[in-house]
Amino acid sequence: MIAVIETGGKQYRVGVGDVVRVEKLAVEVGATVNLDKVLLISDASKTEVGTPYIKGKAVTAAVKAHGRDKKVYIFKMRRRQNSRTRNGHRQHYTELEIKAIGAAG
Repeated sequence: MIAVIETGGKQYRVGVGDVVRVEKLAVEVGATVNLDKVLLISDASKTEVGTPYIKGKAVTAAVKAHGRDKKVYIFKMRRRQNSRTRNGHRQHYTELEIKAIGAAG
């Protein structure tokens, strides 16, 4: 069984047992999170699509860790003398392990 969920302005395709990195959530490590913005649920026999979300369905996940991604460099250069800018950014993330897909609890 798979589901497509939305969190942090992005969409993720998840299945039971998957580990995904999402935008940082304000939740303790080891806690359980119910993600209720479910866009699609599919198994071998049927597919259920929401408009835009499926009511009464949720994905349950356990928070494994919080962290920061690798640094992404932003480099801007124009064809002028000394017209260069270099910045870096490290995005915070939360690592989730998907436990269950189904009814909202």
